[in-house]
Amino acid sequence: MTIYEINPQADPRWSALVECDPRSSVFHTTEWLGALHKTYKYVPRVFTYTRPGLQLSSGLAFCEVKSWITGARLVSLPFSDHCEPLVSDAGELRTILAELRKQTAGDLRYIEIRPRSIEIGPQTDFRPYAQHCLSMIDLRPGVEELYSRLHKDSIQRKLRRAEREHVVLDQGRSEKFLLEFYELMVLTRRRHQIPPQPLAWFQNLIQSFGKKLTIYVARVDNKAIASILTLRHKKTIVYKYGCSDERFHNMGAMPFLFWNAIQEAKSEQIEEFDLGRSEASNEGLIRFKEHLGADRSWLNYSRSSAPNVVSTAGEAAQSSIAHKILSHLPDRLFRLAGEILYRHIG
Repeated sequence: MTIYEINPQADPRWSALVECDPRSSVFHTTEWLGALHKTYKYVPRVFTYTRPGLQLSSGLAFCEVKSWITGARLVSLPFSDHCEPLVSDAGELRTILAELRKQTAGDLRYIEIRPRSIEIGPQTDFRPYAQHCLSMIDLRPGVEELYSRLHKDSIQRKLRRAEREHVVLDQGRSEKFLLEFYELMVLTRRRHQIPPQPLAWFQNLIQSFGKKLTIYVARVDNKAIASILTLRHKKTIVYKYGCSDERFHNMGAMPFLFWNAIQEAKSEQIEEFDLGRSEASNEGLIRFKEHLGADRSWLNYSRSSAPNVVSTAGEAAQSSIAHKILSHLPDRLFRLAGEILYRHIG
């Protein structure tokens, strides 16, 4: 069966499919794809069975990542927690992927997919290469019930502490909010020994999403101490980035930010709070999200021709050493490292 390629940013049928398909997420949108292209020059590509001129009934979204360091590949999608294939079933997904493999043989290191729920099955040369935990809060119950689901010690107690400490919450998307957020992001990434994504990435997200993006900031004595960035898609709010100044962690600012975002989402009749992925090994972060009332499920990423073991012990050790070196760079070089790195890793 013939598959066709469309440009999702130029073909309005893609936006129409994303809007009507209940499985679509913020990562399918032209806003997200546009920010990826503008920041990193990744080329969005969608593959479908639907012939030109007909209403789009299915589609599998990718970005083409070209790098002289890491090679060329198709990723669905870079920096996205999940990107469910908008296809009828796993059989259709396997057929599209098999045809893509034929068409791109010798041109790509691999093709990668990050589905939320659909399972590709063993009948292809795609193999699991990473697993992450996805945390979701069902916002359909009333506010009182949502509050009762908060962990009494690690969340409810910290909410009371934040009130006693006179933590003030604010929100917006102006340059002031962005710079406060980004300063905290650099602090947090240095703490985790990972370079921050470039400031231009967040500027482009704000430009693309407009009112669908919100930066929440917690302050004490007019000083920003914690912040989260959320995106909205239909009836879902997505927590995408969070950062904080560890000197103020005992004040409960981060739980305070999340509870405020939950309440605001409820007032706007949002039904789902996507708290994003966590590394399977990061049980502390997974528990924190569950203490906010989230349920866990598992994301299984697959790559064509990918080995079952992602890296050797030696490669992991080299990566750890590199992170430690990067984390000691001055701020200017630390940020520059992120600008260079993320263009190539996708």
